[in-house]
Parts: sequence; C-alpha cells; structure tokens
Amino acid sequence: MPGTGTDKILTMTSTLVVVACFAFYFAGYRFYSRFLAQQVFALRQDAVTPAHAMQDGIDYVPTRPIVLFGHHFASITGLSPMLGPAIAVVWGWLPAMLWVVFGGILIGCVHDFGALVISVRAKGLSIGAIAEGLIGPRAKSLMHAIIFFAIALAMGVFAYVVGLLFSADYYPESVVPSAVILVAALLIGWLVRRRGQRLMPLIAVAFVFILIVVVASPYMPVRWASSGGWTWILLAYAWLASVLPVWSLLQPRDFLNSLLLYVGLGLTYIGFFILRPEFASPIVDTHPAGAPPMYPFVFIVIACGAASGFHSLVSSGTTAKQLDRETQARPIGYGAMLGESLLGLAAVLACTAGFVSPTAWRHHYADWESIQGLGSSMTAFIEGATRFVSMVGLPEQTARTLIAVVVVSFALTTLDSATRLLRYNIEEIGTSIRFAPFRNRYLSSTLAVTAISFFAFYRIEGRSAGLVLWQLFGSTNQLLAGLALLTVSLYLLQRRRFALPYLLPMIFMMVTTLIAMTTKLIAFWRDDNNTLLFIGGAITFIALWLVVEAILAVGRFIRSPAEENLDIALPNP
Repeated sequence: MPGTGTDKILTMTSTLVVVACFAFYFAGYRFYSRFLAQQVFALRQDAVTPAHAMQDGIDYVPTRPIVLFGHHFASITGLSPMLGPAIAVVWGWLPAMLWVVFGGILIGCVHDFGALVISVRAKGLSIGAIAEGLIGPRAKSLMHAIIFFAIALAMGVFAYVVGLLFSADYYPESVVPSAVILVAALLIGWLVRRRGQRLMPLIAVAFVFILIVVVASPYMPVRWASSGGWTWILLAYAWLASVLPVWSLLQPRDFLNSLLLYVGLGLTYIGFFILRPEFASPIVDTHPAGAPPMYPFVFIVIACGAASGFHSLVSSGTTAKQLDRETQARPIGYGAMLGESLLGLAAVLACTAGFVSPTAWRHHYADWESIQGLGSSMTAFIEGATRFVSMVGLPEQTARTLIAVVVVSFALTTLDSATRLLRYNIEEIGTSIRFAPFRNRYLSSTLAVTAISFFAFYRIEGRSAGLVLWQLFGSTNQLLAGLALLTVSLYLLQRRRFALPYLLPMIFMMVTTLIAMTTKLIAFWRDDNNTLLFIGGAITFIALWLVVEAILAVGRFIRSPAEENLDIALPNP
C-alpha cells in the first residue's frame, strides 16, 4: 500500500487540469520556441543545410517538412514515453504531470531543438563529434563511449521487449499490422523515388488499408515464433533498415507510424474528454512502499516525454541530415518533442484517471516491486488508454488492439532509427582512429547489430544482460541529455549569444542525474553488485571528466576574441 502519501482524490474534474496543460503547450511553442529560433539561434531561411550541401541519396536527403516531422517524431517516440509515466505515477499524478509538461516545454523541447540546430550547422555530425570542436578531442571520444553504451543497451532491451510483445503471451495480433506497415513503406519509397509517384495519395491509400488490417488483426494473431525468435527477426530487420537509403524505408515507415500515433493519441484524448474521469490515484505520495526517493528519481524514471538524451542523437543523427531549411528546425525539433510530451501526458492520465476506482489503482500500485515488470507497466497504460478510446464507440477489443499496435510500432521505429544512429557513431569512431573499414555502412551496421544482440541475448546470472544493466540506462540517458545541453551551451557561449535557456536546464539535469547515479552506486556497493558498480562508476567518471573539459573550454572562450562567424572545428576525414 502507499506509504505516507495522501489518499485524498482530486475533487476538481481532471479535464480542467488537462486543458491547462494544453494551454501551456500552446504558449511554449507559440512564444518560447519562437524566442529560441529568432533571438538565440537566429535561424535563417536561406542557410544551406547539409541535406543539400552533402546530398548523397542515402543518408543526406532533403526531405519535405511533414515527412521529416513524422520520421523524427516516430524515431524519438518509443516505449519510454509510456513506460516511464506508468511507473512514476506511483508518486502520485501531480509530480509526473508537472515533469512531463514543464520538463517537456522548458528542457526536453529546448534540448532537441538545440541539438538539431548545431548539428545542421556542423555538417550533420552527431552531438559527440560536435563536442570535439567545442571542447576538444578527448571530449569526442568520451561522448562516443557513452553514446555507444547507451544506444546498444537500450536497443538490446527494446529488441528483447518487442520480441516479448510479439509472442503469444502478449499481443500476437500486433504482428500482421506491423508487417503490413513495413511492406507498405518499402512500396511507397520505391514508387515515389523510382517511379515519380505522388507521396500523399499513396500514403492515404496505405493508411486506410493499415487501419482495416488493425481492425481485422484480432482474428489473425501470429503465434509461430517464440520471443527469442522474434528478437532475431527484429535484429535482422534493424540491420536492413540501417543500410538502406532513408527514403526507401525509414521515411515512409516513420511517416505512416506517426499517422497511426496521431489517430491513437487523438482518440485517447477525445475519449478522455467524453468520459471526464476523476483521478483514481493520490495527488502526491512522497513515500510509496519500497520506492526510491521521489527526488531525484521521478526525473530519471520519466525521460522520454519530458527530457531524454537519446533525442539529441536522433536530432544530430538522421534528422539533421534530412532538414531542407534551417528554419524548419523549430517545428521539427521543438514541435515533435511537444508531441511526445503529449503522449507522456496521455500515459499519466491512462495510469491514473484510466483506472475505474481508487481501489483498483491501489491494488495495481501496491508497492514499487509490483510495477517493475514489463507486463505490469504496459498493462496499466494499454488498459487505461483502451478505456478512453472505447468511449468514441470502438469495440473494446478493437481499441485494445489499436493501442497495442501503436506501442509495438513505435518501439520498432526507435529500434531501426537507433541502429542507424549506432552505425553513425561507429563510423565517426572509424574516422577518429583513421580506420577506414568502420566507415563502410555494411560493416558498421553489422557491428551495431552485434552490440545490440549482446545486450538482448547475453545472460548475467540467468537474466538478459540488457535487463540487468537497464537500471543504469535511466541515469546514463539523462547524463547524455545534460551533456548535450552542455554542448549547446558551449556553442552559444563561444559565439557570445544568450545561453541561459541551455545553461539552466543543463545544470538541473547534471546535478539531478549525478545525485541519482551516486545514490545507485552506493546501493550497488552495499549489495556487492560489482558489475553494476564498475560500469556505473565508469559512466559517472566519464561525465565528470567531460564537465571538467567543458569548464576549461569556457576559459578558452573567455580569453579569445568574439567572432561572429565562428565555425565548429570538424574532425579530419
């Protein structure tokens, strides 16, 4: 049972709270993002982006804003915006909601937007490679180490999790719609690029067909593969998606997936406003049974949906190489993160107001351990969202299948995009150490999938290595967000531009995350968990080293004369 938290349920209708959240989202985009675009970065419509300057038809491809928005949105939106809030509401609905909404507006959107802008101005290089020009050569190597570990670990867990979701024990009915999306994306990419067909009519026809398949999918579940078998199939798919040109699979697939999420998210909110439920959870519970302290861990548990370092890799990875105009960084970088924050807010609502009664909520959230499994977390979100969606008139089974397909589809988009990002990271390492084979996309993709498969299949004390190490991912991911904010801050300071919108979030993220990591390290030491203690200690040491390097770099900036057109130093090919 919850500990000392209040059991008082909010008497004011939850709809007013959500309307207020929507108003904050509108104000954040309308005013704050415009301030960042015009006053902080001074975006230019006529600036030549890497998509044009380095166009190669594989990675660097000028892309229509609506398509790139869908690709970026789908890539940053995986399982985490649903899983994080499904756990964090154990501390009550208010802390989770405040972090999702205001963390998204003031930190997450700012983080994604800034990483995208400076990458576009640095030939589409990753945030790790950019750190070399702003901080020094050691910074790039240190960032590459953190990025490699974070992506390989997270995607190993994602491959393992999606394999479970495809299995007969979870949602085998989601397999056919997911396969149809892949086939439709490949066909659309080929017809548009090779046959000159118009994109939107093809998308419209494919999307209607996908919705029909979603409705019919409960009657055609696929149960012929185990969870491990599905994981191997997913890794093969991730390798293929990594080596293919972005126009052939990633762009149309992510665009279709984004449309699917728009429908699912829209129906969820419409159903919520029709139902007008009360919150079934406490407003705040500072000490749930067995849970770690609310501060700093609510900020670690909820990453995607509020602020996530992984997003800087997408912004400075695939998205920066496809941006057609520099001014489009505002709706794509800042706007797509607002969309993900809306998903995080929907997850908070599904896991609080989505329960039929406070008694049902207390039964599910009895203590910290009871909500740690995949099944528990996903069940809370899927069942709560299903309750909302069914209010629009859809049969409950159809509503549940739609939500399950949305969950699986976005886990897949993150898996394929992240494999490509890991490939870029390996290629940049190859450039740094002057090892040309690493710059071959087939070899680098193979190495990326190999690293991911290690975390998916290697066992530590009978458990998946990825799941064992997963408790380090939250802190590592948020450290990466702090380091990305640090890199953007240095970019602005070096150019004598207003840097407080990045400095303040950076300080908050770094301090909060280092407190969380220190707390975990102490727990690992007490439990004699030497593996996690060593890896967590190494990550913390690297982060602190980067902070010291950044402070030294600031000293160099202060001593150097201001330059209006200062270029980021790029690594030699």
